[in-house]
Amino acid sequence: MGSRETVNKILRLNTRDKSTLLRSSFIAQMGPTVVPAILELVSIVNVEARDVLFREGDHADAFYSVLVGYVRLYRLNKDGREADIRICGPSDTFAECLLALGDTYVYNAQAAEPVTLARFDLQRMRQIAEKNPEVLKAVIRCLSDHLLVSMDCIANDRLQTAPQRVAHYLLGSVNAEEGATSIRLPFQKSLLAGKLGLAPEALSRAFSSLRRVGVTVRGRTIQISDINALKDI
Repeated sequence: MGSRETVNKILRLNTRDKSTLLRSSFIAQMGPTVVPAILELVSIVNVEARDVLFREGDHADAFYSVLVGYVRLYRLNKDGREADIRICGPSDTFAECLLALGDTYVYNAQAAEPVTLARFDLQRMRQIAEKNPEVLKAVIRCLSDHLLVSMDCIANDRLQTAPQRVAHYLLGSVNAEEGATSIRLPFQKSLLAGKLGLAPEALSRAFSSLRRVGVTVRGRTIQISDINALKDI
């Protein structure tokens, strides 16, 4: 698959990883009869930072849920330019659409940092799905969530300037409603740029523009001096 993944031969999940997996949108709404059968076939995969888990066009033999770290899904054009499709974090599932249809990956997946993944064997999961329609219903829920997020991203790309996109992200990440606060980005700024559909230099310019409303950046830490001012961007 083009990655240097290490598979943990002990299939049993540890307590932390099991808790993360059970919170995933794919597993969370399934009934108690099918979940144990699914957990029995899960294997654990560790992938080093920047390793490619699979490439667009590769034969598909599994889909994944993120337990630790972040995975970027992206496409390449013929000139090698990359476009991020989605950033997946803990509890996110990706490539699950192949459970219903398809045997080829339709995008690239790369570890943005060292990641731990739950790996679902595609053929074995299809066998479970044939006997348990709720598995395919879970896939439909996941795809519906992905569709709604994608629609929001398209709308934001067309309706918001780069500073507005960044402001929207920051406001969605803070707990306070007014006053001053700070957040720490869960991933590198290069990933945030891809998540917001911006080139890294466009993200830098957007942050520079937001200084006038009291936004300052120190590494991954973002200081916001006035939430209400940020809302007015």
